[in-house]
Parts: sequence; C-alpha cells; structure tokens
Amino acid sequence: MRFIDEYRASDLSAYLAEQIARISVTPVRIMEVCGSHTVSIFRNGIRALLPDTITLLSGPGCPVCVTAQGEIDAMIGLSEIDDVIIVTFGDMLRVPGTSCSLMQVRSEGRDVRVVYSCEDALSIADANPDRRVVFLGIGFETTAPLIASTILSAKQAGLKNFSVFSAHKRVPEVLAALMAYKDLAIDGLILPGHVSMVIGKRAYWPLYAEYPRPYVIAGFEPVDILNAILLIVGQIEAKAPRLKNAYPRAVSIAGNKRAQEMMASVFQPSDANWRGLGRLAGSGLKIRRHLEAFDAEKIFQMHVSEQCELEGCDCGKVLLGLKTPPECPLYKKVCTPSYPVGPCMVSSEGTCGAYYRYAEK
Repeated sequence: MRFIDEYRASDLSAYLAEQIARISVTPVRIMEVCGSHTVSIFRNGIRALLPDTITLLSGPGCPVCVTAQGEIDAMIGLSEIDDVIIVTFGDMLRVPGTSCSLMQVRSEGRDVRVVYSCEDALSIADANPDRRVVFLGIGFETTAPLIASTILSAKQAGLKNFSVFSAHKRVPEVLAALMAYKDLAIDGLILPGHVSMVIGKRAYWPLYAEYPRPYVIAGFEPVDILNAILLIVGQIEAKAPRLKNAYPRAVSIAGNKRAQEMMASVFQPSDANWRGLGRLAGSGLKIRRHLEAFDAEKIFQMHVSEQCELEGCDCGKVLLGLKTPPECPLYKKVCTPSYPVGPCMVSSEGTCGAYYRYAEK
C-alpha cells in the first residue's frame, strides 16, 4: 500500500490544510482540470478544509462531458445504420443527444455494446465479419494511445470491418484556451495526473511561457491535492509563479515516450469542438490519412454539426467554472443521475454528478 496510505494520512492532510490557512491572504481562484481530481476533492471533503480566501473551480476534465453535442448526435446517427455495431465504454451510453441517447436507440433494437477494454472491441469485430464495428474513441491523451494501439492491431489482424470514430481531445490546447478566456479569472491550475503521465511536464512549457501562472501537476489522494493547493497559494503570495511537478512518483519531464510515439503514429492534431468552448484549433486528434480504412468519419462520410448545446442545460458553463451545478436551473429538479439532462450529470467524473453525490454530505 506504499504510495497510497501515506497520501491519505489524516494528520498530514490536517497539517497541510493548516499551512494553507496560515499563508493564504489573497483571494484566489484555483481550477482543477481533471475529472478524477474533481471527484477526489468532493469525496474527501477538501473544499471544507480550505479558508474562505480560496475558491476551487472544476474545469473541463471529464472526457465524456466535453464531447461536443454534434459529436454525440453523430455517434447516435452511426448506431442507426443497418449492420453497424457500436462499441463504447459505459458512460457514453446514457449521454443525451439532441433527441435521444445511445441507450434509447439500443432499447429500440440497435446494436450498441459496452466493453471494458479495447481488446473486447476487436473481438467483436472478429466474431462479426459480415457487420461493421465502430468503436467510439473518447478521451484525452490518456486513452488515445490505447485506441491507437487498437487500430494498429486491427490492421495487423486484417480486420476490414473495424473502425474508430475519433472524438479525442488534447489537454494543453484547452488549458491555453481557458487562460485566454476573458470571462474567467483563474489564478492557478491543478494539472491532471493521468494525462501528465503520458505527455510529461514539458508539454506544459508553452502554456507557462504564454500565460505564466502557478501550475502544479498533482496526484489524486487528499495529500496530493492539498499539497498542490499549498504550492499554488505559496507561489501566488510570493508573486513567483512556477510550473511544478508534485507527482514525481508517476510523472516525468518527458512523459511516456512509447505512448507518445504510438499516438503520433496513428493520430494527427486537428481542430475540435468542445462543449462550452466551441471550436479550438489543434485541440483534437484525427486518424492519419494512411489509416483512413479505420476512420469511421471517412468510411461513413459523416457530417458532424458545429457546436450546439442542450436546451436549458448549463453543462458547458459548469465545465468552464462559470457556474456551479446548483446554479443550473435544471440541477436536482429535472436533472438527476437517474434522469440526466446533460453529460455533466451522467459521467462518473462529471462535476454535476460529483456535486449530487458528495457536496451536501
């Protein structure tokens, strides 16, 4: 249990909280940009440990939540094509499209299957040679190398009925968009641990150069997060912003080079739509031309509409920290985990879902 128990120690957490309260004078707004951080902050009651000078904002760190509405509608449209099997991870099943969800079309007889690994998707394609299998590629740089490996495995196995709809997103690009956003006042960022394991600390150097703020890469246990907040507050009070890796047990400067190479061999940067932010240059990943035989967007000549939002749902504003979930008029009234209106309530990493499960406890 090394690297777990000591990072959950209540005495050390209490000490860090005391140090934060001792040095925090200037009102600050700190955003965590990872859904796993959001859940950990709520589950461990970290907000309640902080002084009134510190406001924590939850950012666009949930991959299901940031998937644009047009992309979700396109996925549902794929499921309605005869002889197509849609393969996805569980959270996507209940995300509402403009008129329905993948779960609804499955209940109407369409073949939509949930898998727990990329290998399962290949097995489905191999077992159904007369049908076309489309794997929904959702996520950041953490999952993109796994999907890339799956495409290469499909090519090696000669699976001509397998393809991927890539809706992957890139984290450094969205962080730059957040820091440039005029209506946001972010004083520091808690950077994602899982993504940083892949891309490394150096991936954030351009961000720090353009927008010098306190940036801290953090792990996911209470001590990790409180230590990151202490570092950010200390830098703000000293007026000495730095890019700091506070998760060295998992994150290096260069990151995982093998994963980066795998990702680069299959995907290339592309413009992408984000819920709440619209279209951001270079913030997505599309399948390279030499692998177009595995690109569902090309195979099915898909039309993915530009940014649109679900009527009445403030998920986009929640993802930017412009609103908290209780400020959405639908929260807990018509939007609940049992009957979600938007993806922020669906996903296990969604801010609305985290508020619902933990905030009042």
